[in-house]
Amino acid sequence: MMGIHRLVFVLFRQLGRETVYAPGWRQNFNTREFAELYNLGLPVAAVYFNIQRESGSGGRRLYH
Repeated sequence: MMGIHRLVFVLFRQLGRETVYAPGWRQNFNTREFAELYNLGLPVAAVYFNIQRESGSGGRRLYH
């Protein structure tokens, strides 16, 4: 996909060791529901940034 993409990283403090399973898909992922499911509480940090592929750059392409 071309265009600008926003990447968001959210950091939670876990209360203890627990196995966390990746969701089956990322489309319409709900961070609040995920945090509630694993009893993560409120985020302790977050960062986001926008990325865009440079025109003419080569490399492997991933299709979803």
